Amino acid sequence: MSGEPLKRKMPSSLLLSEIREQPDVLRRLMEREMGRVQRIAALIRARDARYVLIAARGTSDNAARYAQYLFGARNGLTVALAAPALYTRYHAPPRMDGALVIGISQSGASPDIAAVIEEGRRQGCLTLTITNAPASPLAAAADEVILLHAGEEQSIAATKTYTAQLMALAMLSAALADGERELLAEVPAQIEEALQAAAAPVVEAAERLKAADRCVVIGRGYNYATAFEIALKLAELTRIVAEPFSSADFLHGPIALIERGFPAIVVNPSGRVYDEVSEVEQEMIARGASPVVLSDRADAAGREPTIALPGGVPEWLSPLVSVAPGQLLAYHLSVARGFDPDQPRGLQKVTRTM
Repeated sequence: MSGEPLKRKMPSSLLLSEIREQPDVLRRLMEREMGRVQRIAALIRARDARYVLIAARGTSDNAARYAQYLFGARNGLTVALAAPALYTRYHAPPRMDGALVIGISQSGASPDIAAVIEEGRRQGCLTLTITNAPASPLAAAADEVILLHAGEEQSIAATKTYTAQLMALAMLSAALADGERELLAEVPAQIEEALQAAAAPVVEAAERLKAADRCVVIGRGYNYATAFEIALKLAELTRIVAEPFSSADFLHGPIALIERGFPAIVVNPSGRVYDEVSEVEQEMIARGASPVVLSDRADAAGREPTIALPGGVPEWLSPLVSVAPGQLLAYHLSVARGFDPDQPRGLQKVTRTM
C-alpha cells in the first residue's frame, strides 16, 4: 500500500443520497422514539384532547395535510391547520380550548411556528413539537417533543425529514388507536422496493416532462398530501409551475386545463378513493393527456402504471411509500432540465418566517 489515505467516494448528489437514506432513517426513528410516542399518546388520552391544531410551513405543512386524514379517519379527531400570522402579525390568537397543539418543523427555527406553540401552552393546551433539531426554539417551546433522528439534512429540498415527519405522525396515530403498530415496521422495506422499482421509469418520465413549464399533480384522501409534496418538489427543483389538486376539486373547473399533451402526474395507490381518482385519470386520457401515474395496479382499461408502487401497503401508510418515487422523479427531472438539484435557485435550507 502507498500509505495514502483511502478516498471515500462521495454520492453524485446530496439529494439523491438522502432520498435513498430514508428507509434507514425511519427504522432509526421507530427504534428510538416508539416508547416516547406511546407515553405522549397516553398524555393525549388523559387530557381528552378534542381536536388537533397544527402549525407548519412548506414541506412540513404537507405533513400536516396527511395528519388531517390520518387523525380524522383513524382517531376521530378533527385537525385544523393554524394560521401563524394571527399570532405574530395580527396579534389575535384564537381560543384553543381542548386542543392538542402540534408544531412540525425540520429545523424548529421559524418564529411564527414557535409562537403558535407558545400561545397554546399559555392557554393550557397540551403542546407537541415534531422536529429534527432537539436544541431548537420550537423544541424548547413545547411540553413534549418527538425527534426525527434523520441526521443533518444537507440538501435544500427536504426528503428524509418529510417521510420521518409522516412516520412520527403515523406512530402517534397507531399509539392512540392502540393497534396496527406492527405495520409500521414494514414501511422502510416498502420504500426500498418502491425506489428500486422506480429507478428506470422515473428517468423515462423525466424525459417526457422535461419540456413542460406547468403541470398538475392529482391525489386524494391520504395522498392529497402527496400531491402537494410532489408539486412542491417540482417547483423547488425543476422550476415547473406545478399545481396540486384533489381529484374531486379538479373536476370542479380545473379539468378544463387538460388538452392534448398537457403534463399531469396522478398519485393513485389502492384504497377507498382509487376508483374516483382513476376516473379523473381516464378523463384526462380521453382529452388527449398522457399522465404519469404512480399506482400499484393497472387501471380499468388494463394500462399499467407509469411508475409501479409496491402492493399491499395499507392506505393510511401509503403516503410514506408513494412520495419516494415522486421525489426521485423531481430529482431526475431537475437533472434533465439542466439544473443542479442540490442548489435550487434562490432557496436556502432554513427559512425563518414571522
